[in-house]
Amino acid sequence: MVPTKEQLEKYAALAVHVGVNVQKGQTLVVNAPLQAVELVRLIAVKAYEAGAKHVHVEWNDEQLAHIKYKLAPVEAFQEYPMWKAQGLTEMAENGAAFLSIYSPSPDLMKDVDPDRISAATKTNASALKTYKSYIMAHKVAWSLISIATDQWAQKVFPDLPTDAAVEALWNRIFEATRVNLEDPIEAWKKHNAHLAQTVELLNNKRYKQLIYEAPGTSLTVDLPEKHVWLGGAKENAKGVWFNPNMPTEEVFTMPHKDGVNGVVRSTKPLNYAGQIIDGFSLTFKDGKVVDFSAKTGYDALKRLLDTDDGAGRLGEIALVPHQSPISNANLIFYNTLFDENASSHLALGQAYQVNLQGGTGMSEKELSDNGANTSLVHVDFMIGSGDMNVDGLTPDGRREPLIRNGNWAV
Repeated sequence: MVPTKEQLEKYAALAVHVGVNVQKGQTLVVNAPLQAVELVRLIAVKAYEAGAKHVHVEWNDEQLAHIKYKLAPVEAFQEYPMWKAQGLTEMAENGAAFLSIYSPSPDLMKDVDPDRISAATKTNASALKTYKSYIMAHKVAWSLISIATDQWAQKVFPDLPTDAAVEALWNRIFEATRVNLEDPIEAWKKHNAHLAQTVELLNNKRYKQLIYEAPGTSLTVDLPEKHVWLGGAKENAKGVWFNPNMPTEEVFTMPHKDGVNGVVRSTKPLNYAGQIIDGFSLTFKDGKVVDFSAKTGYDALKRLLDTDDGAGRLGEIALVPHQSPISNANLIFYNTLFDENASSHLALGQAYQVNLQGGTGMSEKELSDNGANTSLVHVDFMIGSGDMNVDGLTPDGRREPLIRNGNWAV
């Protein structure tokens, strides 16, 4: 099933007006797979109609990436085209907006040497560090959406013929992003307002610690004194509101990099760098992963944790109710954009400076002194379920229920 022109136009308008909220005279940078060409053309139309000056498209092809991983010499993965990194940084400095379209092929890289993927991931992250700092600090508007592709749909719906699987996946995408409603943009305004109420409640609580309990999980997470909860729409450095993730059901904040202790078990597979990591458990002591296991993808997990000193610490904690539109689909999407919004989750690696009062104006040392983690990576993994309970510890030592059996208790 190919979506109708009307559906794709609604999706394009949503990405332009709610996702990145294109402004007059602005450059829009779109990173997209080849299969998204029809949608990208509609996005360009909507962006120019909104007053964009340029729409710059960076095409990517996972099949071509697979060919390189299999056949290129090993030294190829220790280099990155710096002209590209500098170009992205320059566009960010000049206030461009960045829209990414992500549709994974979860099993594509299973026959690739993990060392090659690890080397390329680290090289790319190092080269793009300055550009990524604009994204992580929300200095620019950015957003992430997905399209249905044959490979992804077949992974999510393995028992359906390809055409039926693609149709089913498009339906799930449109449901999750509210494209199937009469006025998706207005629906997103209401959804953002609802998330903002939860954010306000949590920020007023000023919890000093969260306590997670679930089968295989017994974890305490200290929160920095200046932590800030966020969710839904965000505001960039120019005061423009945008939605980084579409869909989104989460509220999230920063954990203290040295204040995580206990064990946490994953509840959904993690698709990382083209490889599946599943059935894994992490043990933390004073913020650092000191032990781990995985039923699938142990080597990939080890390489992730070994990326740098901050990769084995947490940079984000996010709460998502078990009863939510994406979770109720009762599917594993093998796409973190969707799976993380069906489940409470944590992220290894880099923290968002915006989750700390005054964080965007702090030096790296000041951020570290206030509990923020630094890393080349930021990788979300899912821990929520209908069996999870989360409590918040107030500044005066009272323990309050936040989540019971996966859903909000407040």
